[in-house]
Amino acid sequence: MSTHESPGNHRPGPETSRAWSSSAGGMLDLLGVSAVVVDDAGRIVFWSPQASDVFGYSSEEALGRYAARLLLHEEHRDLAIKLFAKVLSTGENWAGAFPIRRKDGSTRLVEFRNVRLQNDQGEMYALGIAADQSVLEGAETKLALSEQLVSQAPIGIALLDTNLRYILVNPALERINGVSAADHVGRHPHDIHISPEIGAAEAVMREVLLTGKSMLDQYIVGRTHGDPDHDHAWSVSYYRLEGPGGRVIGVANSVVDVTDRHRAAAEADRARCRLTLIADASARVGTTLGVEQTARELAHTAVPELADVAAVDVLDSVLAFRRSNGHRNGPELFRALAVATAHPSAAADAADPVGDVASYSADRLITQCVHTGRPLLVPRTGPDDLRRIARDQEAAAALARAGVHSYLAVPLIAHNEILGAFDLIRTQNPLPFDEDDVVLARELAARAAVAIDNARWYQSVRNSAESLQRSLLPSHPSRLPGLEVASLYQPAQASCEIGGDWYDVIPLSGDRAALVVGDVMGNGIDAAATMGRLRTATCAYADLELEPHEVLRHLDRLTCGLEHYIATCLYAVYDPHRKECRIANAGHLPPVLVRPGRRPQLLSLPAGAPLGVGGVQFDTMTFALEPADRLILYTDGLVETRDHAIDERLDALVDALDRRPQSLDDTCRNLLHSLRHPDDHDDVAVLIAEAHSILPRIEVSAGES
Repeated sequence: MSTHESPGNHRPGPETSRAWSSSAGGMLDLLGVSAVVVDDAGRIVFWSPQASDVFGYSSEEALGRYAARLLLHEEHRDLAIKLFAKVLSTGENWAGAFPIRRKDGSTRLVEFRNVRLQNDQGEMYALGIAADQSVLEGAETKLALSEQLVSQAPIGIALLDTNLRYILVNPALERINGVSAADHVGRHPHDIHISPEIGAAEAVMREVLLTGKSMLDQYIVGRTHGDPDHDHAWSVSYYRLEGPGGRVIGVANSVVDVTDRHRAAAEADRARCRLTLIADASARVGTTLGVEQTARELAHTAVPELADVAAVDVLDSVLAFRRSNGHRNGPELFRALAVATAHPSAAADAADPVGDVASYSADRLITQCVHTGRPLLVPRTGPDDLRRIARDQEAAAALARAGVHSYLAVPLIAHNEILGAFDLIRTQNPLPFDEDDVVLARELAARAAVAIDNARWYQSVRNSAESLQRSLLPSHPSRLPGLEVASLYQPAQASCEIGGDWYDVIPLSGDRAALVVGDVMGNGIDAAATMGRLRTATCAYADLELEPHEVLRHLDRLTCGLEHYIATCLYAVYDPHRKECRIANAGHLPPVLVRPGRRPQLLSLPAGAPLGVGGVQFDTMTFALEPADRLILYTDGLVETRDHAIDERLDALVDALDRRPQSLDDTCRNLLHSLRHPDDHDDVAVLIAEAHSILPRIEVSAGES
């Protein structure tokens, strides 16, 4: 016996044969059915308690009396006697409505069913089953109304017994479930429905049977036998049905098909997701001017919302700035720039490794996409499609193992030029790509294509600018007496324009060497040109054996004649025989002197004014530079930032040099790594000179041969 049944309300099924009882208030009680038995003489011999309600007489008043005289008006007696005699003589039943006289003298129509009875001695009796016609008609009306409400209702209605077997299903529910009423009856919901939520629904019905508490507007999404390929949605309510006296009949449920509303809400949700994805792509894609980074951002934006695996492949000719040969019927070389996955999948292994170049023939889907410049959609992929997606048979087999069932490729187009393709596949997402996905993918690809195009042009211009800048910088002499030098130039990472930073090492007479570092304020071709002119002029003035301050004075006069440019400069001359360095400053940051065993120190120099100000005096200062001492010259891009004071950054420079000595080249790289941020907007020049011992110079007199 289940937990929601009791002996008093359990109707036996066909498998049982025991008797069962019904509580008071059943259908017969509601109809007020009474029983009266009359012998062959017409006298009342049996009188049920309900007969008193119908006729108004008690049993004491009725028993032994002639029925016709007691219960009928005189004008109706003859007809009643004839009908009574016919029933007794022929045994035929008679049913119909007949007017009777109640004890109070009123007349009431009563529905009768008369049958003949015979006892073991052969005596004949007439049994009259009677019910007030008005009560019976009211019950019939209610029953008919209930039946019509159920059968004609536009919502699905079902009645299930206490074992959750269907008893009744209306036509609307037949249509909803795609199963006839006859196929419902006697079966459980899980035998009918293919929705994964049906188990939970049956648990709710058992709870309703047990507690009597109705459950309203339960939202269920699933599929039916009538439409197994599409999701449907229903609003379902459950309530317990009880008969007269509280006997539990079963559980009823009403089902309202809200599929249209569900699909509209789902479409609205998809639209919101698409807008969110587009907004996310606007913020995430194109954050840098790197082609590979932009491709990675695009691929990662698409998973998992749009695809399980996304790849970005760009034509190799586009990256190399080679013009297309114009043929659209041959193979294409693609460079894989990015692959992103929503979860570990063999499909990712089937993709081309990032950075590799692969050739795809004209019949491959990605090639067709870039040849036509149109999206290529395969909602449901088959083995032939996978072979046209993958680079080879092995990769096609990997895609099949991964469960790839849908494919979409959209071209990357910027400024009417096809750059490559954006490839999307689905494995775990059960929905195939559709036209809405095509629209979304095209929008993402269009935004990313512009960013990729800008990035590739930026990288091209940057590479050209950097090559020009480096061509203007010197190459060190192979050997300098008593001096080892190392240098490093780093262009600005966040700008494609070249700067005006420069350095130089100029051999002079007497084993001396001039060390120069300077910075033309501004950037671009003009700044680089000014830097080239100043560097050339510096070499010329250095050959004149001028003092450092005199070289700066000439450079200042030259800079004043240039187009509104100013520059900072440090000019130093090192003499290895005197072990001293003479230096002059034109508005440049102070160099750092590093002596073995001591903390590095910033040289205190007269600051001077930048070159190009005009009419300013420059001073030369002398300091000792012993063997193993190092002099570090640099431009402001190494230390200046927008967020820190210059004194704080100069202290950081000194701290970076106050470490275990390294080679000069390693020191240059470590300074750049520890002090410079990748997104800094200025270029950097670093020049390090280390003094070494030198053999004394031998003076030869004029008289010696």
